[in-house]
Amino acid sequence: MESNGIDYASWSPEKLVARVTALEQQLMAANKRYRSQSPSKPPSPRVRPKNLRVERDFDPSKYSTRLIALKFAYLGQRYNGFEHHANNKTPLPTIEEVMWKALMKARLIFPTEPLVTEGEVNWEGCDYSKCGRTDKGVSAFGQVIGIRVRSNRPLPKEMSEPELEKKSVTSNESLETASPPLQPQEDDFTMSLELDDATLDEPLSFHPIRDEVPYAQVLNRLLPSDIRILAWCPAPPVDFSARFSCRERRYRYFFTQPAFNTSPGAEAITHQSSNSNSIRREGWLDIPAMKAAAKLFEGLHDFRNLCKIDASKQIDNFERRIFHSEIREVDPASEPAAYISGSQFSEFATSSTSNGIPDTSSAATQSQTPKLYMFILHGSAFLWHQVRHMIAVLFLVGQGLESPEMVSQLLDIKATPKKPIYEMAEDAPLVLWDCIFPREGSTSREDALEWIYIGDQRFHGDPREVKSNGKFGLGGVVDDMWKIWRQRKMDEVLAGMLLNVVVGQGKDAGEGLGREEEHRTIVKTASQKVYYGGDSARLKGKYIPLMERERMESVETINARYAIRKGFEQEEGVRDSGFRQVTLEPRVDKGA
Repeated sequence: MESNGIDYASWSPEKLVARVTALEQQLMAANKRYRSQSPSKPPSPRVRPKNLRVERDFDPSKYSTRLIALKFAYLGQRYNGFEHHANNKTPLPTIEEVMWKALMKARLIFPTEPLVTEGEVNWEGCDYSKCGRTDKGVSAFGQVIGIRVRSNRPLPKEMSEPELEKKSVTSNESLETASPPLQPQEDDFTMSLELDDATLDEPLSFHPIRDEVPYAQVLNRLLPSDIRILAWCPAPPVDFSARFSCRERRYRYFFTQPAFNTSPGAEAITHQSSNSNSIRREGWLDIPAMKAAAKLFEGLHDFRNLCKIDASKQIDNFERRIFHSEIREVDPASEPAAYISGSQFSEFATSSTSNGIPDTSSAATQSQTPKLYMFILHGSAFLWHQVRHMIAVLFLVGQGLESPEMVSQLLDIKATPKKPIYEMAEDAPLVLWDCIFPREGSTSREDALEWIYIGDQRFHGDPREVKSNGKFGLGGVVDDMWKIWRQRKMDEVLAGMLLNVVVGQGKDAGEGLGREEEHRTIVKTASQKVYYGGDSARLKGKYIPLMERERMESVETINARYAIRKGFEQEEGVRDSGFRQVTLEPRVDKGA
């Protein structure tokens, strides 16, 4: 190898190393001379990434606040109920916890108390109130909270907010709008206004809805897709409490007909219809009997036998008023699981004529495609797990295991002073449908709050100029709900179609299995299937009627036992209430 006429191939290794070292020294010297002769240049500025989010200091004192009400919906299966309890870690997040994080991230609330633990829910100073406290797995389509949030309303220029609060101001568009109290008062709801105060010109020109923070849109961008703000009330009454101002809570519990999968053949004929001589197949509910039983709940009753006793609350009044109670069909299902319409799966056993030929004009020939029903319940207030206990009893009636009169027996505290032991219904089909805030003394029970629902064009200007109103379009509530529905609808369709495929394969087990004998007898099974609102029934062995079951302790005994365990009996107020005078009974005794 040659370079510049030099033959390095003939060089010894030692000579080559010496040559390389000399060249390196020459290069270092040349670089040093170059740097000393070149003019110094300032370092190039660092380019900030376009998407880098810079956290800015936030001063709550620069913003005004207002009390509003929020109406929102959530699907409860991914959450550990609505209410959050401090220092109580749950396997799933609570709705309250997720809502608090969204409000904090949007900087809409400013808790006055410092956070003890990072991320710990803290509502201090937020005027927070909640209407319903749904349990784990329960959904809501009309949950309501009251809360004080940040507002776009400008602060007066020449006055601080504490000084401004001392002034008496009112107008149709006042500094903080409010509706008249829900409860009538002796004095009219009037205040005075100092119109000559120039410091109030800018705040009074502020429109309390059109110029306000779009609370629903802001929160919906931060909340998960199965929690959605539906509306907000810009002017709740001055005495508003989402809990105590609510006069009616409405629930719905959904179930299918048949309630659980049935089987062909005579072995599935398990009970008789209450309103006819027809023999009923397992899985099918006696809807007329359930309707009759549901009506018995209406009125003012003591529901201690239809709830779970919470001894920590020391409740001694279990009377609640039910305004409306009924079983109603939602609408027939469509094609999925249509196999149930086959004659071998019919609700009633095939009746026969005198010559033994099946009567094709009976109910067995009618379409039996699964239908959807709901238990509708409106009441003033509800006890712990009350709705799920009520529907559980209705399911027992629908299965022919209890008569509709069982409801009256459970509501009769003199005849049934202690609750029989029974399971409550599943949580998933239950929905807190709506919360109603009527005016005191109103007979219509209509909601008196003025809600601004998301997408209301009255306060969004020309809809052609609005990019998104938060309801329709990409990222809107309807679009989000459609995605959830579409995904679960496809699950339903595929599962239903697979049912049809499986049932249709092979020889039909329902054909020729003594169908002419089905109408003659009811099969007595060794283990009774009992339905509680879930995806299937449970085998419970021999069924024991409710009035023959073991009983819980009385309410007085449960409360007294808890008070003694917690040391409440040492307190004078609790001692005077009579807990020391209660004779403790065995934890469980036999019913009559």
